[in-house]
Amino acid sequence: MNPVTRREFLGTSTSAALAAATVAEVAQQASGQTSPQAKGNAAEGKLRVGCVGVGGRAAYLCDAFSKHPQAEILAVADIDSRRLPDAVAKIAANQGSTPQAFTDFRRLLEMPQVEALVIGTPDHWHAIPTILACQAGKDVYVEKPDGHNMIEGQRMVEAQRKHGRIVQLGTQSRSSPHFQSAINYIRSGKLGRCLFASAWESGKQGSIGKPADGQPPAGVDYDFWLGPAAKRPFNPARFHGNWRWWFDLGTGDLGNDGVHRLDIARWALSTAIEAQGGAPLGLPRSVSASGGKWYFDDLQEWPDTLAVTYEFSGSPGCLITYEMRVSNPYKFLDEPEGAAVFGDQGYIILGNRRWRAFGPKDKLLHEENGDYDDVAHVQNFIDCVRSRRPSNADLATVGHPSSVMCHAGNIAWRVGRKIFLDPQTETFVLPDASPDSAANALRGRASYRAPWLLPEI
Repeated sequence: MNPVTRREFLGTSTSAALAAATVAEVAQQASGQTSPQAKGNAAEGKLRVGCVGVGGRAAYLCDAFSKHPQAEILAVADIDSRRLPDAVAKIAANQGSTPQAFTDFRRLLEMPQVEALVIGTPDHWHAIPTILACQAGKDVYVEKPDGHNMIEGQRMVEAQRKHGRIVQLGTQSRSSPHFQSAINYIRSGKLGRCLFASAWESGKQGSIGKPADGQPPAGVDYDFWLGPAAKRPFNPARFHGNWRWWFDLGTGDLGNDGVHRLDIARWALSTAIEAQGGAPLGLPRSVSASGGKWYFDDLQEWPDTLAVTYEFSGSPGCLITYEMRVSNPYKFLDEPEGAAVFGDQGYIILGNRRWRAFGPKDKLLHEENGDYDDVAHVQNFIDCVRSRRPSNADLATVGHPSSVMCHAGNIAWRVGRKIFLDPQTETFVLPDASPDSAANALRGRASYRAPWLLPEI
Protein backbone atom coordinates (compact mmCIF):
# COMPACT_ATOMS: atom_id res chain seq x y z
CA MET A 1 0.00 0.00 0.00
CA ASN A 2 1.42 3.33 -1.02
CA PRO A 3 1.38 6.11 1.56
CA VAL A 4 -0.79 9.13 0.90
CA THR A 5 0.02 12.59 2.14
CA ARG A 6 -2.50 14.69 4.01
CA ARG A 7 -2.40 17.33 1.26
CA GLU A 8 -3.21 14.73 -1.39
CA PHE A 9 -5.96 13.20 0.73
CA LEU A 10 -7.62 16.51 1.55
CA GLY A 11 -7.59 17.67 -2.05
CA THR A 12 -11.14 18.05 -3.35
CA SER A 13 -12.36 18.65 -6.87
CA THR A 14 -14.18 21.79 -7.96
CA SER A 15 -17.34 19.81 -8.67
CA ALA A 16 -17.29 18.25 -5.20
CA ALA A 17 -16.87 21.64 -3.59
CA LEU A 18 -19.76 23.08 -5.62
CA ALA A 19 -21.96 20.14 -4.68
CA ALA A 20 -21.13 20.62 -1.02
CA ALA A 21 -21.89 24.33 -1.21
CA THR A 22 -25.26 23.63 -2.85
CA VAL A 23 -26.19 21.20 -0.09
CA ALA A 24 -25.18 23.74 2.54
CA GLU A 25 -27.38 26.40 0.96
CA VAL A 26 -30.37 24.07 0.76
CA ALA A 27 -29.93 23.02 4.38
CA GLN A 28 -29.63 26.57 5.67
CA GLN A 29 -32.67 27.66 3.69
CA ALA A 30 -34.62 24.79 5.23
CA SER A 31 -34.14 26.20 8.72
CA GLY A 32 -34.15 29.88 7.81
CA GLN A 33 -31.16 30.71 10.04
CA THR A 34 -27.68 32.02 9.48
CA SER A 35 -24.48 30.04 9.70
CA PRO A 36 -22.38 30.02 12.90
CA GLN A 37 -19.61 31.81 11.01
CA ALA A 38 -21.88 34.86 10.76
CA LYS A 39 -22.35 34.89 14.52
CA GLY A 40 -18.82 35.96 15.35
CA ASN A 41 -18.00 34.96 18.91
CA ALA A 42 -21.48 33.69 19.85
CA ALA A 43 -20.07 30.19 20.39
CA GLU A 44 -17.26 31.41 22.67
CA GLY A 45 -16.60 28.88 25.43
CA LYS A 46 -18.43 26.05 23.68
CA LEU A 47 -16.74 23.07 22.06
CA ARG A 48 -17.16 23.57 18.35
CA VAL A 49 -17.65 20.28 16.54
CA GLY A 50 -18.19 18.84 13.11
CA CYS A 51 -20.30 15.70 12.70
CA VAL A 52 -19.49 13.07 10.09
CA GLY A 53 -22.76 11.30 9.36
CA VAL A 54 -26.28 12.44 10.30
CA GLY A 55 -28.35 9.23 10.02
CA GLY A 56 -28.60 6.05 12.06
CA ARG A 57 -26.38 6.11 15.12
CA ALA A 58 -24.92 9.43 13.98
CA ALA A 59 -28.34 11.04 14.37
CA TYR A 60 -28.25 10.30 18.11
CA LEU A 61 -24.81 11.88 18.38
CA CYS A 62 -25.93 14.97 16.47
CA ASP A 63 -28.84 15.27 18.86
CA ALA A 64 -26.69 14.80 21.97
CA PHE A 65 -24.05 17.35 20.96
CA SER A 66 -26.52 19.95 19.63
CA LYS A 67 -28.54 19.80 22.85
CA HIS A 68 -25.49 20.08 25.08
CA PRO A 69 -25.07 23.60 26.50
CA GLN A 70 -21.27 23.34 26.24
CA ALA A 71 -21.14 22.30 22.57
CA GLU A 72 -22.13 23.66 19.17
CA ILE A 73 -22.20 21.80 15.88
CA LEU A 74 -20.66 24.08 13.24
CA ALA A 75 -20.87 21.66 10.31
CA VAL A 76 -22.14 18.24 9.27
CA ALA A 77 -21.29 15.94 6.38
CA ASP A 78 -23.09 12.98 4.87
CA ILE A 79 -22.79 11.23 1.51
CA ASP A 80 -26.60 10.97 1.44
CA SER A 81 -27.69 14.52 0.65
CA ARG A 82 -31.34 13.52 1.19
CA ARG A 83 -30.65 13.38 4.94
CA LEU A 84 -29.03 16.78 5.31
CA PRO A 85 -31.93 19.29 5.29
CA ASP A 86 -33.89 17.58 8.07
CA ALA A 87 -30.74 16.94 10.11
CA VAL A 88 -29.64 20.56 9.84
CA ALA A 89 -33.11 21.81 10.78
CA LYS A 90 -33.21 19.59 13.87
CA ILE A 91 -29.73 20.64 14.98
CA ALA A 92 -30.64 24.29 14.47
CA ALA A 93 -33.79 23.87 16.56
CA ASN A 94 -31.74 22.25 19.35
CA GLN A 95 -28.89 24.74 19.54
CA GLY A 96 -30.22 27.95 18.02
CA SER A 97 -27.66 28.15 15.21
CA THR A 98 -27.47 26.45 11.84
CA PRO A 99 -24.54 24.23 10.89
CA GLN A 100 -23.08 24.21 7.44
CA ALA A 101 -23.76 21.03 5.49
CA PHE A 102 -21.50 19.14 3.10
CA THR A 103 -21.39 15.83 1.30
CA ASP A 104 -17.61 15.49 1.82
CA PHE A 105 -16.34 15.16 5.40
CA ARG A 106 -12.97 16.60 4.38
CA ARG A 107 -14.53 20.05 4.27
CA LEU A 108 -14.90 19.81 8.07
CA LEU A 109 -11.20 19.11 8.44
CA GLU A 110 -10.41 22.28 6.50
CA MET A 111 -12.42 24.45 8.93
CA PRO A 112 -10.00 25.85 11.56
CA GLN A 113 -12.87 26.77 13.86
CA VAL A 114 -13.93 23.10 14.17
CA GLU A 115 -12.15 21.77 17.27
CA ALA A 116 -13.41 18.19 17.30
CA LEU A 117 -14.85 15.64 14.89
CA VAL A 118 -17.78 13.42 15.89
CA ILE A 119 -17.80 10.31 13.71
CA GLY A 120 -20.95 8.18 13.52
CA THR A 121 -20.27 6.42 10.24
CA PRO A 122 -20.27 2.70 9.34
CA ASP A 123 -17.27 0.73 10.63
CA HIS A 124 -15.30 0.98 7.37
CA TRP A 125 -15.34 4.78 7.71
CA HIS A 126 -14.05 5.04 11.32
CA ALA A 127 -10.30 4.96 10.80
CA ILE A 128 -9.61 7.35 7.94
CA PRO A 129 -11.56 10.37 9.31
CA THR A 130 -10.16 9.75 12.81
CA ILE A 131 -6.56 9.69 11.62
CA LEU A 132 -7.00 12.73 9.39
CA ALA A 133 -8.66 14.62 12.22
CA CYS A 134 -5.74 13.88 14.54
CA GLN A 135 -3.34 15.05 11.84
CA ALA A 136 -5.38 18.23 11.46
CA GLY A 137 -5.09 18.93 15.20
CA LYS A 138 -8.68 18.05 16.06
CA ASP A 139 -9.96 15.81 18.85
CA VAL A 140 -12.29 12.93 18.00
CA TYR A 141 -15.39 11.17 19.31
CA VAL A 142 -15.73 8.02 17.18
CA GLU A 143 -18.25 5.23 17.29
CA LYS A 144 -17.32 1.67 18.13
CA PRO A 145 -15.49 -0.49 17.26
CA ASP A 146 -12.44 1.67 16.75
CA GLY A 147 -11.80 0.51 13.19
CA HIS A 148 -12.99 -1.98 10.62
CA ASN A 149 -10.05 -4.21 11.53
CA MET A 150 -7.12 -4.50 13.93
CA ILE A 151 -4.58 -2.68 11.77
CA GLU A 152 -6.90 0.30 11.40
CA GLY A 153 -7.32 0.43 15.17
CA GLN A 154 -3.55 0.33 15.68
CA ARG A 155 -3.08 3.14 13.16
CA MET A 156 -5.72 5.22 14.93
CA VAL A 157 -3.91 4.80 18.24
CA GLU A 158 -0.61 5.78 16.60
CA ALA A 159 -2.21 8.96 15.26
CA GLN A 160 -3.76 9.77 18.63
CA ARG A 161 -0.44 9.41 20.42
CA LYS A 162 1.71 11.15 17.83
CA HIS A 163 -0.52 14.21 17.66
CA GLY A 164 -1.52 14.31 21.33
CA ARG A 165 -5.26 14.20 20.70
CA ILE A 166 -8.24 13.25 22.86
CA VAL A 167 -9.97 10.33 21.15
CA GLN A 168 -13.07 8.91 22.82
CA LEU A 169 -14.70 5.65 21.68
CA GLY A 170 -18.50 5.52 21.73
CA THR A 171 -18.77 2.87 24.45
CA GLN A 172 -20.97 5.08 26.59
CA SER A 173 -21.25 2.64 29.49
CA ARG A 174 -17.79 3.84 30.60
CA SER A 175 -19.37 7.16 31.61
CA SER A 176 -22.71 5.84 32.89
CA PRO A 177 -23.09 6.54 36.65
CA HIS A 178 -24.76 3.20 37.32
CA PHE A 179 -21.95 1.25 35.64
CA GLN A 180 -19.39 3.30 37.56
CA SER A 181 -21.16 2.54 40.84
CA ALA A 182 -21.06 -1.17 39.94
CA ILE A 183 -17.32 -0.93 39.33
CA ASN A 184 -16.91 0.77 42.71
CA TYR A 185 -18.78 -2.13 44.32
CA ILE A 186 -16.47 -4.62 42.61
CA ARG A 187 -13.46 -2.57 43.67
CA SER A 188 -14.47 -3.11 47.30
CA GLY A 189 -13.45 -6.77 46.95
CA LYS A 190 -16.85 -8.17 47.96
CA LEU A 191 -16.84 -10.70 45.10
CA GLY A 192 -13.69 -12.36 46.37
CA ARG A 193 -11.38 -14.16 43.99
CA CYS A 194 -12.66 -13.90 40.38
CA LEU A 195 -11.47 -15.98 37.44
CA PHE A 196 -14.47 -15.87 35.13
CA ALA A 197 -16.68 -13.30 33.41
CA SER A 198 -19.41 -13.65 30.85
CA ALA A 199 -20.92 -11.32 28.24
CA TRP A 200 -23.98 -11.94 26.12
CA GLU A 201 -26.69 -10.56 23.85
CA SER A 202 -29.94 -12.26 22.96
CA GLY A 203 -32.12 -9.58 21.39
CA LYS A 204 -33.67 -11.03 18.27
CA GLN A 205 -32.58 -9.39 15.01
CA GLY A 206 -34.46 -9.38 11.72
CA SER A 207 -33.57 -10.83 8.34
CA ILE A 208 -32.04 -8.48 5.76
CA GLY A 209 -33.59 -10.55 2.96
CA LYS A 210 -32.23 -11.23 -0.48
CA PRO A 211 -32.98 -8.14 -2.57
CA ALA A 212 -31.53 -7.84 -6.06
CA ASP A 213 -28.77 -5.39 -6.92
CA GLY A 214 -29.94 -2.07 -8.29
CA GLN A 215 -29.10 1.60 -8.60
CA PRO A 216 -28.27 3.83 -5.64
CA PRO A 217 -30.93 6.42 -4.77
CA ALA A 218 -30.64 9.88 -6.25
CA GLY A 219 -28.68 12.13 -3.94
CA VAL A 220 -26.40 9.34 -2.68
CA ASP A 221 -22.69 9.32 -3.55
CA TYR A 222 -22.44 5.55 -3.43
CA ASP A 223 -18.83 5.38 -4.62
CA PHE A 224 -17.82 7.73 -1.79
CA TRP A 225 -19.87 5.66 0.65
CA LEU A 226 -17.96 2.50 -0.35
CA GLY A 227 -14.73 4.42 0.15
CA PRO A 228 -11.84 2.04 0.87
CA ALA A 229 -14.01 -1.08 0.48
CA ALA A 230 -14.12 -3.10 -2.72
CA LYS A 231 -16.28 -1.82 -5.56
CA ARG A 232 -19.61 -3.66 -5.54
CA PRO A 233 -23.00 -3.07 -7.12
CA PHE A 234 -25.48 -1.17 -4.98
CA ASN A 235 -27.79 -3.36 -2.93
CA PRO A 236 -30.22 -2.11 -0.26
CA ALA A 237 -29.16 -5.02 1.97
CA ARG A 238 -25.62 -3.65 1.84
CA PHE A 239 -26.42 -0.02 2.62
CA HIS A 240 -28.06 2.04 5.38
CA GLY A 241 -28.92 -0.10 8.39
CA ASN A 242 -27.55 -3.34 6.92
CA TRP A 243 -23.88 -2.62 6.20
CA ARG A 244 -22.67 -4.18 9.47
CA TRP A 245 -23.48 -7.70 8.26
CA TRP A 246 -20.87 -7.63 5.47
CA PHE A 247 -17.18 -8.51 5.75
CA ASP A 248 -16.03 -5.50 3.70
CA LEU A 249 -18.06 -2.94 5.62
CA GLY A 250 -18.82 -4.05 9.18
CA THR A 251 -17.79 -6.34 11.99
CA GLY A 252 -21.01 -8.27 12.57
CA ASP A 253 -22.95 -8.09 15.79
CA LEU A 254 -19.80 -8.93 17.76
CA GLY A 255 -18.40 -5.53 16.74
CA ASN A 256 -21.80 -3.85 16.93
CA ASP A 257 -23.35 -4.76 20.31
CA GLY A 258 -20.75 -7.25 21.47
CA VAL A 259 -18.08 -4.59 21.92
CA HIS A 260 -20.25 -2.98 24.64
CA ARG A 261 -20.74 -6.24 26.53
CA LEU A 262 -17.09 -7.31 26.22
CA ASP A 263 -15.87 -3.89 27.27
CA ILE A 264 -17.97 -4.07 30.44
CA ALA A 265 -16.92 -7.66 31.15
CA ARG A 266 -13.23 -6.84 30.68
CA TRP A 267 -13.53 -3.70 32.82
CA ALA A 268 -15.38 -5.51 35.61
CA LEU A 269 -13.17 -8.61 35.68
CA SER A 270 -10.00 -6.54 35.66
CA THR A 271 -11.34 -4.46 38.56
CA ALA A 272 -12.16 -7.61 40.52
CA ILE A 273 -8.68 -9.02 39.94
CA GLU A 274 -7.03 -5.75 40.92
CA ALA A 275 -9.15 -5.64 44.08
CA GLN A 276 -7.38 -8.84 45.16
CA GLY A 277 -3.94 -7.41 44.41
CA GLY A 278 -3.60 -8.74 40.88
CA ALA A 279 -2.36 -6.95 37.77
CA PRO A 280 -4.79 -5.20 35.38
CA LEU A 281 -6.21 -7.41 32.68
CA GLY A 282 -4.47 -6.98 29.33
CA LEU A 283 -5.33 -8.57 26.01
CA PRO A 284 -6.28 -12.26 25.82
CA ARG A 285 -3.59 -14.80 25.06
CA SER A 286 -5.85 -17.13 23.08
CA VAL A 287 -9.25 -16.89 21.42
CA SER A 288 -11.55 -19.61 20.16
CA ALA A 289 -14.95 -19.26 18.51
CA SER A 290 -17.70 -21.46 17.16
CA GLY A 291 -20.99 -20.75 15.49
CA GLY A 292 -22.31 -19.79 12.10
CA LYS A 293 -24.99 -18.22 9.97
CA TRP A 294 -27.53 -20.82 10.95
CA TYR A 295 -30.84 -19.02 11.49
CA PHE A 296 -31.35 -16.32 8.87
CA ASP A 297 -31.65 -17.27 5.22
CA ASP A 298 -30.53 -13.96 3.80
CA LEU A 299 -27.51 -12.19 2.30
CA GLN A 300 -25.59 -11.37 5.49
CA GLU A 301 -22.09 -12.83 5.85
CA TRP A 302 -21.38 -12.61 9.59
CA PRO A 303 -22.75 -15.29 11.96
CA ASP A 304 -26.09 -15.00 13.73
CA THR A 305 -25.12 -17.57 16.37
CA LEU A 306 -21.71 -17.32 18.02
CA ALA A 307 -19.80 -18.31 21.15
CA VAL A 308 -16.31 -16.95 21.85
CA THR A 309 -13.89 -17.83 24.65
CA TYR A 310 -11.05 -15.50 25.62
CA GLU A 311 -8.28 -16.92 27.79
CA PHE A 312 -5.94 -14.55 29.60
CA SER A 313 -2.48 -15.48 30.77
CA GLY A 314 -1.37 -14.83 34.31
CA SER A 315 -0.93 -16.61 37.58
CA PRO A 316 -3.56 -17.92 37.53
CA GLY A 317 -5.24 -17.27 34.22
CA CYS A 318 -8.85 -16.20 33.72
CA LEU A 319 -11.61 -16.44 31.13
CA ILE A 320 -14.20 -14.23 29.49
CA THR A 321 -16.93 -15.85 27.41
CA TYR A 322 -19.22 -14.13 24.92
CA GLU A 323 -22.49 -15.49 23.53
CA MET A 324 -24.49 -14.04 20.66
CA ARG A 325 -27.99 -15.39 20.14
CA VAL A 326 -29.67 -12.91 17.80
CA SER A 327 -32.11 -15.59 16.65
CA ASN A 328 -34.11 -15.62 19.91
CA PRO A 329 -35.48 -13.01 22.35
CA TYR A 330 -34.94 -14.83 25.65
CA LYS A 331 -33.06 -13.29 28.54
CA PHE A 332 -30.00 -14.72 30.29
CA LEU A 333 -29.63 -14.03 34.02
CA ASP A 334 -32.77 -11.91 33.56
CA GLU A 335 -31.03 -9.51 31.15
CA PRO A 336 -31.47 -9.47 27.35
CA GLU A 337 -27.86 -8.32 27.04
CA GLY A 338 -25.23 -7.76 29.67
CA ALA A 339 -22.16 -8.99 31.50
CA ALA A 340 -21.45 -10.82 34.73
CA VAL A 341 -18.43 -11.52 36.93
CA PHE A 342 -18.31 -14.56 39.20
CA GLY A 343 -16.16 -14.79 42.34
CA ASP A 344 -15.83 -17.25 45.20
CA GLN A 345 -17.69 -14.89 47.57
CA GLY A 346 -20.29 -13.45 45.25
CA TYR A 347 -21.18 -12.41 41.72
CA ILE A 348 -22.53 -9.35 39.93
CA ILE A 349 -24.83 -9.00 36.92
CA LEU A 350 -24.55 -5.79 34.90
CA GLY A 351 -27.43 -4.87 32.63
CA ASN A 352 -27.87 -1.72 30.60
CA ARG A 353 -30.08 -0.04 33.18
CA ARG A 354 -29.40 -1.90 36.40
CA TRP A 355 -26.88 -3.99 38.27
CA ARG A 356 -27.39 -6.62 40.93
CA ALA A 357 -24.84 -8.10 43.34
CA PHE A 358 -25.37 -11.48 44.96
CA GLY A 359 -23.66 -13.30 47.81
CA PRO A 360 -23.68 -16.90 49.04
CA LYS A 361 -26.86 -18.88 48.28
CA ASP A 362 -27.77 -16.32 45.63
CA LYS A 363 -28.79 -13.74 48.21
CA LEU A 364 -29.36 -10.33 46.63
CA LEU A 365 -27.01 -7.94 48.42
CA HIS A 366 -27.32 -4.75 46.39
CA GLU A 367 -29.17 -3.40 43.37
CA GLU A 368 -29.04 -0.07 41.54
CA ASN A 369 -30.83 1.33 38.52
CA GLY A 370 -29.65 3.96 36.06
CA ASP A 371 -29.84 5.41 32.57
CA TYR A 372 -27.85 4.27 29.57
CA ASP A 373 -27.52 7.15 27.14
CA ASP A 374 -24.99 9.48 25.51
CA VAL A 375 -25.28 12.45 27.87
CA ALA A 376 -22.61 11.54 30.42
CA HIS A 377 -20.24 10.27 27.73
CA VAL A 378 -20.54 13.47 25.72
CA GLN A 379 -19.94 15.47 28.89
CA ASN A 380 -16.82 13.44 29.66
CA PHE A 381 -15.50 14.03 26.13
CA ILE A 382 -16.06 17.78 26.38
CA ASP A 383 -14.43 17.91 29.82
CA CYS A 384 -11.39 15.98 28.60
CA VAL A 385 -10.96 18.10 25.48
CA ARG A 386 -10.73 21.10 27.78
CA SER A 387 -8.56 19.49 30.50
CA ARG A 388 -6.46 17.29 28.12
CA ARG A 389 -6.91 14.34 30.49
CA PRO A 390 -7.61 10.90 28.95
CA SER A 391 -11.31 10.26 28.54
CA ASN A 392 -13.31 7.45 30.15
CA ALA A 393 -13.22 5.47 26.90
CA ASP A 394 -9.77 6.62 25.82
CA LEU A 395 -9.01 4.97 22.49
CA ALA A 396 -5.47 3.81 23.29
CA THR A 397 -6.09 2.32 26.73
CA VAL A 398 -9.79 1.38 26.74
CA GLY A 399 -11.48 1.49 23.35
CA HIS A 400 -8.83 -0.20 21.26
CA PRO A 401 -8.21 -3.21 23.57
CA SER A 402 -11.95 -3.95 23.73
CA SER A 403 -12.20 -3.57 19.95
CA VAL A 404 -9.27 -5.97 19.50
CA MET A 405 -11.24 -8.58 21.43
CA CYS A 406 -14.10 -8.25 18.94
CA HIS A 407 -11.82 -8.41 15.90
CA ALA A 408 -9.95 -11.41 17.36
CA GLY A 409 -13.23 -13.23 18.02
CA ASN A 410 -14.31 -12.68 14.43
CA ILE A 411 -10.93 -13.86 13.14
CA ALA A 412 -11.05 -17.02 15.27
CA TRP A 413 -14.49 -17.78 13.81
CA ARG A 414 -13.33 -17.18 10.25
CA VAL A 415 -10.24 -19.40 10.50
CA GLY A 416 -12.22 -22.06 12.39
CA ARG A 417 -9.75 -22.78 15.21
CA LYS A 418 -8.13 -21.41 18.34
CA ILE A 419 -5.77 -18.51 17.67
CA PHE A 420 -2.99 -17.13 19.85
CA LEU A 421 -2.40 -13.40 20.24
CA ASP A 422 0.89 -11.68 20.96
CA PRO A 423 -0.37 -8.79 23.13
CA GLN A 424 2.72 -6.67 22.46
CA THR A 425 2.46 -6.64 18.67
CA GLU A 426 -1.25 -7.52 18.37
CA THR A 427 -0.33 -10.18 15.83
CA PHE A 428 -1.19 -13.86 15.85
CA VAL A 429 1.27 -16.69 16.37
CA LEU A 430 1.08 -20.47 16.20
CA PRO A 431 1.74 -22.63 19.30
CA ASP A 432 5.42 -22.85 18.26
CA ALA A 433 5.57 -18.99 18.26
CA SER A 434 5.90 -18.75 14.47
CA PRO A 435 3.58 -16.30 12.65
CA ASP A 436 0.02 -17.46 12.01
CA SER A 437 -0.29 -16.36 8.39
CA ALA A 438 -3.97 -17.27 8.04
CA ALA A 439 -5.07 -15.28 11.10
CA ASN A 440 -2.72 -12.40 10.39
CA ALA A 441 -4.13 -12.05 6.88
CA LEU A 442 -7.43 -11.05 8.50
CA ARG A 443 -5.92 -8.37 10.75
CA GLY A 444 -6.40 -5.80 8.00
CA ARG A 445 -8.06 -5.14 4.68
CA ALA A 446 -6.44 -6.96 1.73
CA SER A 447 -6.37 -3.71 -0.25
CA TYR A 448 -7.67 -0.15 -0.02
CA ARG A 449 -9.46 1.31 -3.01
CA ALA A 450 -7.76 4.50 -4.21
CA PRO A 451 -7.87 7.29 -3.29
CA TRP A 452 -9.12 6.05 0.10
CA LEU A 453 -5.86 4.61 1.36
CA LEU A 454 -5.21 4.19 5.07
CA PRO A 455 -3.03 7.21 5.96
CA GLU A 456 0.52 6.61 7.12
CA ILE A 457 1.47 8.03 10.51
